[in-house]
Amino acid sequence: MVIDVFTLFPEHFDWFVRQRHVANVLAQDTELRFYNYRETTPLGAGQVDDAPYGGGAGMLMRVDVVDAALEAAYGSEREKVRKIALAPSGRLFDEELAAELARESHIAMLCGRYEGFDERVIEHLTDETISIGRYVLSGGELPAMVVCDAVLRKLPGALGDADSALEESYSAALEGAPEDPHFTRPASYRGWEVPEVLLSGDHARVREWRLAQARQRAG
Repeated sequence: MVIDVFTLFPEHFDWFVRQRHVANVLAQDTELRFYNYRETTPLGAGQVDDAPYGGGAGMLMRVDVVDAALEAAYGSEREKVRKIALAPSGRLFDEELAAELARESHIAMLCGRYEGFDERVIEHLTDETISIGRYVLSGGELPAMVVCDAVLRKLPGALGDADSALEESYSAALEGAPEDPHFTRPASYRGWEVPEVLLSGDHARVREWRLAQARQRAG
């Protein structure tokens, strides 16, 4: 799998690529590449933004700048890449979408800055828009990390135990419900007890209890 991130700040991802599960998949057959809009902008002095038509506060990422970055990266192969703009107004990111993206061979995520993108980027240069929540951040870099993290941890070799990703919150194994409560040692602490069923050794009962708890959390 190849994931490309278009950003003004590739260095923001230095911490992210050092995380163990990310490093695990990058050491195998997965690539995580970064493209800086300023390196391919057709404008002088590294300009990438401009004032919005009609007035208003803030600046917008220009459509010609984004187009030039995609052209430099892909040329005639652009249509083979699933191109995603990251913006608050997009489709809400969830477990189902993370699993869908993990099945792709090549995706690109476009990080905005300032007041976002010229709308023509959304309409003509990308395939979809994704949001990690109905709030505003200073740019698309943090959302890109969120999407990358959720997608990469689904790939083979990311986690120390492959079963770790099977029964997670919102997974099919839990019928799309949040994950059940977890407990570890000590079994009793300040009068707070671990549920007896988890100490029973009865795997069928434990499984039934966990699913019931997940359903309860789902409401």
